Amino acid sequence: MVEKNPITPEGAQRLREELHRRKTIERPAIAQMIAEARAHGDLSENAEYHAARERAGFNEGRIKELEDKLARAEIIDPKTLAGDKVAFGATVKLLNTATDEEVTYRIVGADEADINNGSISISAPIAKSLLGKEVGDEVKIRTPAGERTYEILSIEFK
Repeated sequence: MVEKNPITPEGAQRLREELHRRKTIERPAIAQMIAEARAHGDLSENAEYHAARERAGFNEGRIKELEDKLARAEIIDPKTLAGDKVAFGATVKLLNTATDEEVTYRIVGADEADINNGSISISAPIAKSLLGKEVGDEVKIRTPAGERTYEILSIEFK
């Protein structure tokens, strides 16, 4: 059975755009670089040729990876979800009970997680600790800095 990979519509669109760019822009450009390098003669000592071939291999590998991710993607639009419990697509506002610091996380698919923008993967330890919890619940989360306790202030699907 193929394992489905949850992803938001925006995340899937970013993957499709990268795939399109790699196939229509980068692939032909790399082929041109290889042709030009090949025209310089002796390939055994041609660094440009070897660099272009390496770049081609990386690009083709990434194309296969993107095609696989999109084939396994289960697109879930958080706007269509609702509920009182933390789930995929939820934007969760937390209060650190020790420091009174508030943090907000959006739970997304692994391919679109970006902690710097407040998006965490559904498979991340923080997200796993939050799943199924409700507003008012206290959650203990193990971090590299030790265990922290957070209170869930709000859960939104937007």
